Amino acid sequence: MSNQSPPPPPSRPAAADPRARIIAVASGKGGVGKTWFAVTLSHALARAGRKTLLFDGDLGLANVDIQLGLMPKRDLSTALDGKGTLKSCITRHQEAGFDIIAGRSGSGSLASLPAPRIERLQKDLIALAADYDRVVIDLGAGVDRTVRQLATRTGRVLLVVNEEPTSLTDAYAFMKLLWAKHPDTDIRIVVNAAEGEVKGRKTYETLAKACRNFLKREPELAGIVRRDTRVREAIRNQMSLLSRSPGSDAGADVERIAGTL
Repeated sequence: MSNQSPPPPPSRPAAADPRARIIAVASGKGGVGKTWFAVTLSHALARAGRKTLLFDGDLGLANVDIQLGLMPKRDLSTALDGKGTLKSCITRHQEAGFDIIAGRSGSGSLASLPAPRIERLQKDLIALAADYDRVVIDLGAGVDRTVRQLATRTGRVLLVVNEEPTSLTDAYAFMKLLWAKHPDTDIRIVVNAAEGEVKGRKTYETLAKACRNFLKREPELAGIVRRDTRVREAIRNQMSLLSRSPGSDAGADVERIAGTL
């Protein structure tokens, strides 16, 4: 019998950084379909078999629960007020198959949270991301401090734009400010409500050219979502587009983007 000790068991590979699982959905201005895209992306990821959490980070103007017709017993303010953990605020969307942490619409106090409290929220969200394949954050529109801070320490930022000049200029400002402080942030563009592939790509190229000329770098194109009348119908009926019209053009486009993530 050998006196040699048995070889040690193989070490387990280190767990992937939970931050890489977090996708922030942003927009330079309101009205471009950011929240709708975040909801539909979350549903698309769930349909693809990914355990998904949608976090409503639009502090002060939250409306994910409204778009989906939900009335959660707890929302983000429960955790921020110290009345429960972030995990205790999760609501399950049974039909769509993903989890949601709703915000509280109209609460200006949330939009003006001090930086240390946002940092604490980030850490709690990263810890929670370890239990999911993907966490989608619906950020507030614009470029204010809380939006930029929540956009950092994520795996990727999907910046939603449309063809309107103000959308492009505000998206440019968002990238300029975020990259100035966090140059490693992976920002990718989603062109929403495009009148076809060609026009959608033209919108992206306009923005990319401005970035090349003035920022000396440019974001990648994550995808183009075609204009689709069924989007408005789904929002009006407080349903996810992939539940109400699973064969729609816009739904197929979002699923395609989800597949690239």
